[in-house]
Amino acid sequence: MGLVALLLIALPAVALDRSGPGIAATASTASRGSAAVNPATDGSASTGESADALSRRFAACTSCHGPQGRASPEGYLPRIAGKPAGYLYNQLRQFREGRRAVPAMTWMVDRLPDAYLLEMAQYFAAQHPPYPRPQTVSLDAASRERGRLLVMSGDASRSVPACIACHDKGLLGAQPAIPGLLGLPQDYLNAQLGAWREGVRNAIAPDCMATIAKRLAPQDIAAITGWLASQPVPAGGRAAAALPAAMPLDCGGLGQ
Repeated sequence: MGLVALLLIALPAVALDRSGPGIAATASTASRGSAAVNPATDGSASTGESADALSRRFAACTSCHGPQGRASPEGYLPRIAGKPAGYLYNQLRQFREGRRAVPAMTWMVDRLPDAYLLEMAQYFAAQHPPYPRPQTVSLDAASRERGRLLVMSGDASRSVPACIACHDKGLLGAQPAIPGLLGLPQDYLNAQLGAWREGVRNAIAPDCMATIAKRLAPQDIAAITGWLASQPVPAGGRAAAALPAAMPLDCGGLGQ
């Protein structure tokens, strides 16, 4: 069974408009042009299906992202389990609308309506399997300290805010749409910051992560990602209910 076929099993009641690529009409109140989403507060899917039925329906996702979306500490595939539903929903829309350049993801979601993308996001937001052990990363002492300082304090000389200013002091993100940075492979983090820096990955304007990445030297990116990938995730760690203060930059959709 193909990936799209797996995703379309038990598709909610929506009408797909085949008049153009990626065009979908949906009974959901979420619109294709909206920048944010108001997911269910408990992160649960809304159809009333059992968890087992949903896990079978979303097998196309877990075939790459691992059981429950837990991924692994190696490679380029991120953990999607436990990330805020608003963030996951925004990213699925970025893939569908071509702002993120991963052909396999775009192909899977190209004709899926907003209601279905939101249901996927809510399902994986509600999964909380244990995090893997942190990676062993080769960084000299100076680079490790540089990474820590950029994450915790930023670099005022380059107008680079601290990572914790947007991703929360625990670096596990914040509701409704800010992703966590811990528990992700260094290769994945490098690839994403590099894509923003080179203009390959984009988000709804203003694209704050693209702005920040372009202010970072390549060695700074390596220091940040190495430090992040080597940090353990506290047992039971979850995204914060909200950020304690306004973010230092405007970010389109809040979910980069």
